[in-house]
Parts: sequence; C-alpha cells; structure tokens
Amino acid sequence: MSRAGSRQAKSRKQPTVISWRFAFVVLSVSAIFCTLIARAAYLQVVDPDKLVAEGDNRTLRVKSDDALRGMITDRNGEELAVSVPVESIYADSKVIMENNVVQDQRRWHALADMLQVSPEDLKKKIATDKKKRYVYLERQASPAKVDYIRKLKIPGIYFKQEAKRYYPSGEVTAHILGFTDLDDHGVEGVERQFDKVLKGSAGRKVVRKDAKGREIEVLEETGSTPARNLTLSIDQRIQAVAYRELKKAVMTFGATSGSLVLVDVNTGEVLAMVNSPSYNPNNRNGVAVHRFRNRAITDTFEPGSTVKPLPVMTALENGTADLKTVIATGNGVMMVGGRRVRDTHAYGDQDLAGIIRKSSNIGVTKLALNMPHEDLLKMYYGMGLGDETGLGIVGESPGMLRERARWSDHERATLSFGYGLSVTAVQLARMYAAIGNGGVVRPLTLIKQDKAPEGIRIVSEQTADSMVEMLESVTLKGGTATKAVVPGYRVGGKTGTAKKAIAGGYGDDYVGSFAGIGPISSPRLACVVIINEPTGDYYYGGEVAAPVFSSVMGAAMRLLNIPPDGNDSRITKVAGGPDAG
Repeated sequence: MSRAGSRQAKSRKQPTVISWRFAFVVLSVSAIFCTLIARAAYLQVVDPDKLVAEGDNRTLRVKSDDALRGMITDRNGEELAVSVPVESIYADSKVIMENNVVQDQRRWHALADMLQVSPEDLKKKIATDKKKRYVYLERQASPAKVDYIRKLKIPGIYFKQEAKRYYPSGEVTAHILGFTDLDDHGVEGVERQFDKVLKGSAGRKVVRKDAKGREIEVLEETGSTPARNLTLSIDQRIQAVAYRELKKAVMTFGATSGSLVLVDVNTGEVLAMVNSPSYNPNNRNGVAVHRFRNRAITDTFEPGSTVKPLPVMTALENGTADLKTVIATGNGVMMVGGRRVRDTHAYGDQDLAGIIRKSSNIGVTKLALNMPHEDLLKMYYGMGLGDETGLGIVGESPGMLRERARWSDHERATLSFGYGLSVTAVQLARMYAAIGNGGVVRPLTLIKQDKAPEGIRIVSEQTADSMVEMLESVTLKGGTATKAVVPGYRVGGKTGTAKKAIAGGYGDDYVGSFAGIGPISSPRLACVVIINEPTGDYYYGGEVAAPVFSSVMGAAMRLLNIPPDGNDSRITKVAGGPDAG
C-alpha cells in the first residue's frame, strides 16, 4: 500500500472508547454538581435555620412606636411634670474610621469642644474599634448643641429622637414627684410609684423589606398602650406657699431640715407636702443622694406633746374621765416608777381642756396610769401610729410603736406625752385629720379623689368634737401656740418639743413641731409642721413651727375659698401669750 493510502486509512479510524481526559472532566463536573445539590439540600431541608436567620437579618426590621410619658398635673390642671422631645447624639465607629474623620482636624476638634472632651479621648472612644457601631456621645443634648453638631456634617455621627422629663415647679414639688432616669424610667417619688401608668407600652411592628428598603410585608403588629396622665391631689398654689414658708423658717432658726404636710380631713387627700432643703430635679448634678429622700414620709421622730390628745380621748372614750374631771398636777414635778415627770411650770389643778392648753405632762401621765394600757395602745394603733398611711410611695417608714407584754408605769407615762415611739409627719397629719373629721381614720392619698374613701371610726364624733374645741384653746390666750393664730379664722392644734435621742439617752438637739386643724367651726384642713434641730434660743414648737402653720393654713383656707369663722378682734385679745412646747 502506498504512503498516501496508509494516511487515508488512519484518518478513517474512529476511537472506540472515551478518552481519559474527557472522562475526568465529566466526573469532576458531576461530583461538583452532586456536592452542590447535597449542600443545597442540607441547607434548605435538613438545617434551614441558619439561612433563614441570615435572610431575616437582611430583610426583617422591627419598628417601635414609642409614646411620650404621661403628664402629671395638680388637682387644678397645673402642669407639674411634662415630657419634651429632645435628641441624643451617637456615633458609628466603623463609618468614622472608614471615612478617616479624625484627619479632618477642624471638624473633629469642633465636635470634641461641643462634647466637652479632648480630641484624644474622643478618638479613643469612637475611632479605634470598628466593632463599635452604636456609641452614645451625649444623651438628651440641648437643641443648640444638636443643631451645631448636625451642621458639622461628620460621617458616622447620628441623632436619635428621645424624650426628656421637665418639672416646671422645680424644687417646690421635687420630693413628691421624684424624677426619671435617662431611659425614662421612674426612679423616685410619684414617677416611680406610677411608672407603668405614666409610661404605657410601645407598639411593635415586624416588617420585611426588599433590597431597596421598601416595605413589602407586615409579619407581626402589636398595638401600643398609650401613656396616661396623672392628676395629683396636690394644689400647686398651696404647695408653693408651704415651701416658701417652711424654707424661710428653716433658714431663720438655723434648722437642719423641715417638713410640712397639709391634708383634707374629709378625703385624706394631701394638698401640700414639702421638705427643706430640697433640690432641682431638672439639674441634679452634684446633688447629694440624701437630698432626694422625702423626709415627710421617711424620717421618724418622737412626736412629744403632739400626741397628748390621744390619752385624753382614750379617757373620754373608756369613761375613766369626762369633760368635768379635774387633775391635780401639783407643783410641776411627779415621781413615776422612781423617775421624775416634769411640767415646764406648776399648773395646779386642771381639767382636760387645761391639760391640753397647758401641755401638761403630769396631767396626761395621770390619765394614762388610770386606764388599762391596752386601751391607750389600741388608740395609738387605731390612729395609724406604727403603720403606713396608704400613700404607697417607696421608702415610707411605718414608724415605731413597740409591742410588749408588760409596760412599766414610767413607760406608760412617757408614751402618753410622746416619748418611746416614733412617727413620721404624714402619720401625724393623718391622726389630726381623723380628729378633725369626727373620729374616722382614712388612708392618705396623693391622687385626686372623686369621693371620700371608706374609713374606720376610732373615736365617737362627740369625743372628736370635744378635742377640736380643746385644741382651739391652745392657740388662745394662755395656750402654748398663740403664734399659730390665723386672722379671720378659728384654728386649733398642739405644739410639740421633743429632745432627740442619742446613744445612751437624749442629747441637746430638739424637734419643734405643731399639728393643727382649721377652721374649728367646720374642720376642713389638718396641717403638720416639723422643724428639725433648730439652733439658738428658739426651739419650742410654739416658737418655730406654729408661725409656719399660721401662714400656710391662712393662705390655704383663703385659696380654697373657705368662709372665715372668726374675727380679727379675737386675735388682738390673745396676742402675746406664752409660747412653750
């Protein structure tokens, strides 16, 4: 065969098997394809949760519908606490570092100056770690600061809408209202007690968005619970007068502190509650923590002579004495259980009204010793001493009234004139409110009431009315509180001057107090004034606390349009009487 024929024969030959190269490619592609199918099946059928989560991270968004915190007003609609919209400033470190913002020194230094930090500290905080995607620079910043920083147009600096609590009355109502923290949660006072009511609950909506950020599906939606406004029993007009007069007395007598509580005797509504010193809840920077406490409900003291109406009423109720009973108080000194009980003066023979008017320790001691001690304790407990008042504010103290099986004569004696127990200003106010309303003890409240709550009758109306008349005599000529007189109105009350207990006995500091009722013809208000540790020569309750009562009670009765039941000529007759506690 020729060479040409041989070539033609070879060209006509066809391969009988697949070449190994083609087989390798086919097998490789098949293996890859099978692997992909297996992987897809595993991810989508066997273990789809991870992919679902990744997809949700890219497409699901949760929207919240935050509501402003409810407003707090006084009984007349005067705003006491409101929420105002503000903005907070925050940074995204990743964006800041990617845009190399720190190198723009002019804007970086301007930002640091507005935030009152050094550029170096600001860099350490937000420009050293890309993982910090949300760093607060300032919460609830002032509008001027936000506007300035916004104009800097710094990449990675953002603003978030928030709400800030504002208290128009400042330090006047600070201890009642309390305040909220940066996250709008109540921390003290009414803000804490009614936090859930004032805050409500935010709405929530879960939506799915596409790659362009458009909302394509609503997956879940929960409606918001709107915040509710709160109307307090406080009368801001009276509150302002009370704070002014109390603060003036604390400063005048160099006292450590003071408290005042004014209560509607028929409803138990607190119309005013103030403490001095106070603080500004709108700016608490540098304020000592102890200034935040509401002394009227937290601080206890031995009430002294302000509880003397209780043994007198107990004697009237159990029949061991009547209005005509005369008690021999002698020369002002009496031995009880081997110890002396003293009066400030020798008062001789006194009826029950005289014992209250002169504030005789010996008089109430003899009444207490002439009755079963269980009766006296029942009266103390019934009037709410040793128990909370119903206000419900966190931190309220129940005071102290000791339970014991046996009482010595001296312990019974000291209990009758206000030693050996401790009370708060609000407890004393509730006690005098019960005397003023005819003998019914009601819980106190800081919320405006449409009707009087149910109470518990502790003494008969006749006994309570008799005590009201006796209390008026304290403010008349010869009583211990002529400085408590209110021009045009009949008022009554009881002074208290108690030494403060120290380790091992009693020190040289006093608590001067006055608790009273007005107007006498138809009691409407009960007021308690506490002046803690007055310095100087004046420390008797009739000197330091009674004048505050006069000013506040007079203003309150006029503001509430209570008709006068006295006359000014009566004031002239009683002025100048002795003022002892």
